[in-house]
Amino acid sequence: MEIIKGINSKEALKKLLRRNKIGKDEANRIVKDILFSIKTGKDKALRDYTEKFDGVLLEDFLVSKEEIEAALKNIDTKLKEDLTKAAKNIEKYHKQQIRESHFIKEDENILLGQLIRPLKKVGMYIPGGSAAYPSTVLMNALPAKIAGVNEIIMITPPNKQGKIKDSVLVAASIAGVNKIYKIGGAQGIAALAFGTESIPKVDKITGPGNIYVTVAKKLVSGYVGIDMLAGPSEIMIIADKSANPKYIAADLISQAEHDKMAASILVTDWEPIIAKVLSELELQIQSLERREIIKQSLDKFGTIILTDSLKESIEIVNEIAPEHLEILTKDPFDIYSSIKNVGAIFLGEYSPEPVGDYFAGPNHTLPTSSTSRFSSPLSVDDFIKKTSLIYYSKEALIKSKDSIIRIAKEEGLTGHANSVKIRFEEL
Repeated sequence: MEIIKGINSKEALKKLLRRNKIGKDEANRIVKDILFSIKTGKDKALRDYTEKFDGVLLEDFLVSKEEIEAALKNIDTKLKEDLTKAAKNIEKYHKQQIRESHFIKEDENILLGQLIRPLKKVGMYIPGGSAAYPSTVLMNALPAKIAGVNEIIMITPPNKQGKIKDSVLVAASIAGVNKIYKIGGAQGIAALAFGTESIPKVDKITGPGNIYVTVAKKLVSGYVGIDMLAGPSEIMIIADKSANPKYIAADLISQAEHDKMAASILVTDWEPIIAKVLSELELQIQSLERREIIKQSLDKFGTIILTDSLKESIEIVNEIAPEHLEILTKDPFDIYSSIKNVGAIFLGEYSPEPVGDYFAGPNHTLPTSSTSRFSSPLSVDDFIKKTSLIYYSKEALIKSKDSIIRIAKEEGLTGHANSVKIRFEEL
């Protein structure tokens, strides 16, 4: 891990953002070809890409009821109970986000309002293969279901036997997903955006994926809605002298194991803790299955920032605007309100980031790469649309017509002015 002084923290931000540019040009070229092929070739092109990238030739992409029933039967009973508990926590949290249509009635002559309606059909992308995440199914599908989405379509890459991981199918069953298709990659995003003979076109696409999936979502945005352009995962930890180096190391590793492009950043005003954390990292990595990925991630994007004070540490966090932030200080409740730019905050040494990933309830689909400056976690709001409602009586328009006409004329839009004026020519 690179160690830098707080005064050079802008370099950490540059390094964080630089990850998103790696391989983008090549990915853009490849994805554009894939999108065009799916748009024109539909199922045939989709079948060819699935064979090419996933190593399996499928006649039917749809996961059958029998496959779902088999997954429900085969899954470990305890794991199914765990997923059900997590689903209840996620549901309870997201129900607090439900919005209602509202109206303003100034008098009997004016009615203003906002109509809240769910999206009709949503597609969600769930990574497959070695990164098959049942938790991501719950985090995407449950807010959509709570919002009232009529049809939730899930796509996920199959293995070489044409199968989907049991836990992913069970999570989809728990969350109320309507249809599941065995497709992945940019070709899957294209199928959801444009539709094929087998795959329905959706109104919005959510869910994380690799660089090709992310680029595909960016390129189809406008044909359909998307949730966000998520980059590689990242975590920041604020630690003072009270923090436990073992916990810090374990939590840095928990993000690093996602991807060799993941970023793990420690910011501390207590210099003696640095050597202890580095020692713990070396020790803990040895026993972990994804240690090679962890080592690459920490070597390339792992950073320790030494500051002069806790105040400076907070300033650096707000500048970097991370996806996840753990506050491992003597009293995290004293400082969390000072954090302005972050996807999710984890308070204290018994609230490690995996609690949020899997179980607590808040959504784990979070803005990455400093976009928490202007973006929010996935929520029920992502699955609704809003319509404005306006009613003016004749009496109300009479009172306002001169103001409207003047503003319209100021903007040079005399047709707008006439639209109001013509209604009162007899006056």
